[in-house]
Amino acid sequence: MSITVLKGSTGIIINYRRAKHDQKTNEILIKFPGINSEKTAAKLIGKKIIWESPKGKRIKGKIVATHGKKGTLRARMEKGIPGEAIGGQVILY
Repeated sequence: MSITVLKGSTGIIINYRRAKHDQKTNEILIKFPGINSEKTAAKLIGKKIIWESPKGKRIKGKIVATHGKKGTLRARMEKGIPGEAIGGQVILY
């Protein structure tokens, strides 16, 4: 069964892109429901996303790569996102 992700679909922000002594707040890891393999996740590379704060502030970004084999994606945002965004949603546009 193939699942298509359309404009307006929401994904969950899992975490920042991290290393042992560093975290990049402008790069985030995202998981979209129904995307469970690297092959299907790769189809979303190049798509644009947006995160909106509860007060209405918007930060735009772009999906740049897959992360692992389970369908997680890596996105680069225009600016660093705050910690309150982790666990929140991004919208594909």
